[in-house]
Amino acid sequence: MLFSILLPTHDRLEYLRYAVESVRRQDDADWEIVVSDNDSTDDVVGFVDGLGDERIRCVRTDRFVPVTENWNNALRQSRGDYVVMLGDDDALLPGYLSSQRALIERFANPDAIYAGAYLYAYPGVLPDVPGGYLQPNLHAPFFTEGSTARMLGVAQARELARAAADFRALYDFNMQYALVSRETIERLRDGGEFFRSPFPDYYAMNLLFAEAGRIVIDPQPRVVIGITRRSYGFFHFNRREGDARALLATDGVDLEIRRDLVSVVLPGTNINTSWLLAMEALYRRLGRADMRPNYARYRRLQVIYCEQAYHLHRTISRPELREAEAALPRRGRLLMRMVGPLAGAVLRVTPMSIRRAGGAVFDRLVGQYGKTERPAREVGRYRDVIAVLDRFESDAPALDGSR
Repeated sequence: MLFSILLPTHDRLEYLRYAVESVRRQDDADWEIVVSDNDSTDDVVGFVDGLGDERIRCVRTDRFVPVTENWNNALRQSRGDYVVMLGDDDALLPGYLSSQRALIERFANPDAIYAGAYLYAYPGVLPDVPGGYLQPNLHAPFFTEGSTARMLGVAQARELARAAADFRALYDFNMQYALVSRETIERLRDGGEFFRSPFPDYYAMNLLFAEAGRIVIDPQPRVVIGITRRSYGFFHFNRREGDARALLATDGVDLEIRRDLVSVVLPGTNINTSWLLAMEALYRRLGRADMRPNYARYRRLQVIYCEQAYHLHRTISRPELREAEAALPRRGRLLMRMVGPLAGAVLRVTPMSIRRAGGAVFDRLVGQYGKTERPAREVGRYRDVIAVLDRFESDAPALDGSR
């Protein structure tokens, strides 16, 4: 059984080296890496050729393409029986492949395995944690139901996908969490591409949860998801919306859907709008009423974002704020125009620790990301993801998936 590790990349060779190294360190040798180089100025092809490993191949686009197209390019070039999409600033933890092979055998070739992860922020990336951090990310509800691997109930999987259509992320949509069988990918493609929409992971992961029948939950962290100064997460957390969109080149994706939803889309964060487009693409793919996006909730979330962005962070313009507020009933508009400036003025002089605590309470009330507890963080200990791997090298997960 062959594993395919997909590694799309664009001008992040310094991090790509670490991602490749994390695979080469695995104690299971039956793998291939497909690096899809999205027209980088870095010499990615030279790096791959210099490794001298026939299991590692590089394909290169002839122009800069949207992230979704690059992901599909990597997938088309792969041959493995099971596939995992790994970001070029991410890494597989020691024992990833051997532990997943054991679970595939134990559960008789499931459609997918959804495993836990660590989040790793490089030093100097996040303003409130300048030293960087490492923390486990196991907040999905199915991770609280035991410490050993188990099959996820079909009803629970479907409910989680429906929650995504309601703009509630009760589990993480990043594709790094999922090892998916080739057979399942081919079935769910339905004659088209497996990755669609400006946010291909939001689309594909929820397609998997909405349609697959046999998803194994592995509650042990198996991958490291990196946040670097050249990642979408960095631009998002630092409120650089334009840079975030440019990084993924998403503005030209799903133009037909964008035209159809022109009366729905509001100014605000690209996170919500690309989420909307992903859910609309999924709804049209499945044709199921229960997966219809909650347009009204999307618009409320964008208004909330715009109020914060304008009155607190000053990252959007007044016309954008007014356009968002126009989606509210008249009383709501008047209330926002009275409360927004006052709340912004108070928050700007509020200590950051209190502001963060209040923000956490507010986030719970809004309910976009479920009821999550922040796990313990290791702050300022790791210079890069290789240092993280070194820490776990002597403590690889057990092969039977029990740890």
